[in-house]
Amino acid sequence: MVQEIFHIALFQPDLVWENPTDNRALIDQWFQKVGKTTDIVFLPEMFNTGFSMNVSQLAEQMDGETVQWMKKCCTQYQFALCGSLIIKEKNQYFNRLIFVEPSGEVHFYNKRHLFTMGNEESHFQQGTERLIVYYKGWRLCPLICYDIRFPIWSRNNNEYDVLVYVANWPRNRDEVWNTLLKARAIENQCYVVGVNRVGVDGQNIHYSGNSQILDPKGHRITDSNEGEEGIVSAEISFAELVKFRTAFPVLNDADSFYLK
Repeated sequence: MVQEIFHIALFQPDLVWENPTDNRALIDQWFQKVGKTTDIVFLPEMFNTGFSMNVSQLAEQMDGETVQWMKKCCTQYQFALCGSLIIKEKNQYFNRLIFVEPSGEVHFYNKRHLFTMGNEESHFQQGTERLIVYYKGWRLCPLICYDIRFPIWSRNNNEYDVLVYVANWPRNRDEVWNTLLKARAIENQCYVVGVNRVGVDGQNIHYSGNSQILDPKGHRITDSNEGEEGIVSAEISFAELVKFRTAFPVLNDADSFYLK
């Protein structure tokens, strides 16, 4: 059964470079500001460290401190929590998106498109499978940052209702971020969530946030104050999504393909 109204919160923090303890502490404080009706909180890419390639020092296990902290927070506040961090598994490193439900169930997705201009492919193993999470009747497809530039990987074959990008997206490419989020919403007839950080990281890269939620027509439901820390929240309607898809069924005319 689908929950008609879905309550979403996006956290847009100024992350502390390579400091999981301080970043978790900051996010902990923000949890207390989120309403009790919130269904899910989205955090940026590598929310506990910033976008670092220092994998040997920062990687955690799936049973490590940050994932255990995510489980504890979901149990305490009774919402789902989603964001990515550096995970080590079988002597390989992954930029892994973790989705935790209040029940403690964990889903994960390994970033497929590694950012070669940032040398990410030299440190991380590429993901091979997309994730669809079923939560409160909604179908969510969570992806990571650079994935947004590859529409085939994001393609909605009537598989999901909400497309999510957790990101560390630099300020000098803000226009690209805004344009691609809008395009992904329109072409996939879905709600789109884009969550990003602010501040300056340890590599002197500047971030302005621009976290936002868009409807299936590409209209922003809400967005953040550029360059400022804060929480962005909105309600999305399943009935409105179905109404639009029924009246204008673009996805029914999409080309079929197989992606290796």
